[in-house]
Amino acid sequence: MTMTVDDEILRSDRLADPYSYFALLREQDPVHWNERYRSWFVHKHEDVLAALRNPAFSSDRVRPVFSDRLSEEQRAARRPTFEVLSHWMVFLDPPEHTRLRKLVQPAFSPKAVAKMRPRVEQVVRETIESLADRDSFDFVRDLAYPIPAIIVAELIGVPAEERDQFKKWSDDILTLVFGAEGQADRRELAQRGLLELTGYLRDMIAKARREPQDDIISSLVHARDVEPPLSDEEIISTCALLVFGGHETSTNLIANGIRQFLLHPAQMELLRNDRALVTTAVEEMLRFDGPSRMEARLLVEDVTLRGKHMHAGDNVLLVQSAANRDPDVFANPDTLDITRNPNPHVGFGFGVHHCLGNFLARLEAQVAYLAVLDAMPDLALAGGETWHPTMMSRGMKSMPVVRTGRR
Repeated sequence: MTMTVDDEILRSDRLADPYSYFALLREQDPVHWNERYRSWFVHKHEDVLAALRNPAFSSDRVRPVFSDRLSEEQRAARRPTFEVLSHWMVFLDPPEHTRLRKLVQPAFSPKAVAKMRPRVEQVVRETIESLADRDSFDFVRDLAYPIPAIIVAELIGVPAEERDQFKKWSDDILTLVFGAEGQADRRELAQRGLLELTGYLRDMIAKARREPQDDIISSLVHARDVEPPLSDEEIISTCALLVFGGHETSTNLIANGIRQFLLHPAQMELLRNDRALVTTAVEEMLRFDGPSRMEARLLVEDVTLRGKHMHAGDNVLLVQSAANRDPDVFANPDTLDITRNPNPHVGFGFGVHHCLGNFLARLEAQVAYLAVLDAMPDLALAGGETWHPTMMSRGMKSMPVVRTGRR
């Protein structure tokens, strides 16, 4: 029987469990025009992958919106936000995207990330040890967030003790970049956070010019092999993106993964008994309940997909959460199976915009999963998880947990 599908993606029950809703759309209307958000939503794995390969689906969506869809008054009010986001490489197409990514990519290469393993293990161990005497805690705030926040802070050159301020700025920016609702002042909050963050980074650039260190911001300031040279605005925007993206994805991957292990104890025992499965376990968490729900694109030419005629200028959302449970690609897609291999998920995107920090996020999740399972065998969900009300990310604000052996 055909069911009526409404367009309320951010309904509270769908924030907690979006998968049945996306499955319905994938089956009944895989290329769906959502009137509520004035966007096309693409749900099939084949179509999402094709779109990620197709330059007609452009990532350069900030500048056209700013120049073509806002009034003069709106442009004046939002210009500070635009001036930062317009230089984010995730909102750029080649060759501008290529030029920026080339400079940052070496810090996140497999070889560079492999060298970080001892430090990641140390940060995970110390974070867990800091909770040793706690009968209960918030897994997101107290464990999943600090681990990647410390690592990315060190990579960029930000003192780890200042990470709480960076989390506040990042949370403010999150409400805008990932498409949140229910917060009337989200644009103002995001702009204030961006302005404060860019002011901080501008001071860091000045310091890096005087006293270069072995960190990303110094390498960008002193880059000699790019033409034209990076402007201060490009350096600031790139570092702001790394601050934001460098911990958001990993925080959600760690928290979502541990939550799924606690909901699927047989899979948790499987990993405890065979630690070598941690690699495929992370890939399965990226597929089953990954940190990215969808990626946004702007069409730069007309496209017809499954009989739907989409026009240049249309917004398109590529729904990774639906694609990653497509039964045409994955056997038993709604079953968590940490032995699944191969696993052609699109949790980190695909193509030129494939997640820059994917190797680091994988490493952090692998180390965290094993360490939590070892150190906290009595961990249990306390209930009352709350989710960020965002379109494109899949992450919790809070995940209360208890140590059942302490009761």
